[in-house]
Amino acid sequence: MSCVLELKNIGFTYGKGTPFEKRAVDNVSLHIEQGEFIGVIGHTGSGKSTLMQMLNGLIRPTDGQVLLDGRDIWAEPKKIRQVRFKVGMVFQYPEYQLFEETVYKDIAFGAQNCGLQGDALDRAIRDAADFTGLPPALLDKSPFDLSGGEKRRAAIAGIIAMNPEVLVLDEPTAGLDPMGREVLLSQIVRYHKERHNTVLLVTHSMEDIARVADRIMVMNKGRLALFEPTREVFRKGDTLRGYGLQVPQITRIMQDLRRRGLDVPEGVLTVDEAFAALLPLLQKEGKLW
Repeated sequence: MSCVLELKNIGFTYGKGTPFEKRAVDNVSLHIEQGEFIGVIGHTGSGKSTLMQMLNGLIRPTDGQVLLDGRDIWAEPKKIRQVRFKVGMVFQYPEYQLFEETVYKDIAFGAQNCGLQGDALDRAIRDAADFTGLPPALLDKSPFDLSGGEKRRAAIAGIIAMNPEVLVLDEPTAGLDPMGREVLLSQIVRYHKERHNTVLLVTHSMEDIARVADRIMVMNKGRLALFEPTREVFRKGDTLRGYGLQVPQITRIMQDLRRRGLDVPEGVLTVDEAFAALLPLLQKEGKLW
């Protein structure tokens, strides 16, 4: 794989030179490979959202460089708009950005600005709607007639239609019910698997991250505290608790079973993994009903 995003000693200070100066991101350096699914976690105020907004030029770093495909995105400030087509950003509650008279036109907006027209534009719109689970019958409706979950998916489809090289999602499942969260997350995973684009997912749900991420960025007080494979990060439960975070609930249960002497593997992240680990033990003890 090739490096798609590189951060070199990135930093950002709000209100620099004023009495309200605050260091939000401090000296972050990392590499992200093409096609990776990266989870981003951290307590409120840890710098996650500020860091994500620097990836596509919505915020200009006060220190360091953001490199996209090896090129500093601020090398030519007048061309920063082109960077935003390559690094698509989905904010928390993106449905608040809907504004067109139909869902179709709303999804089309960004793709049209990328230069798509005619059949290519129509295909991009319909493919994006399909990726986010929006049935064709909804495309001619007003976005304001959709349910909350459908609005969320329509807004995300508008970014996907641009086919960004990197898709950044800042807590896309916030405020959705469990079924809505599950549907949206599964559609994002499907998009990643089929398009092989790079995805960064910011979330407070350890369970979601455990299921989908290749690697996890852990932000703490503006610094990159950890950036490791998912299983390695969640093996460090005590460290995460020190940052105000938790491991997934099923991981905690399995860790407790290990402490009680049960022979179960370390680093279990999902219910399916836990079931596979516990089933042989239950069969051995004859405790299946």
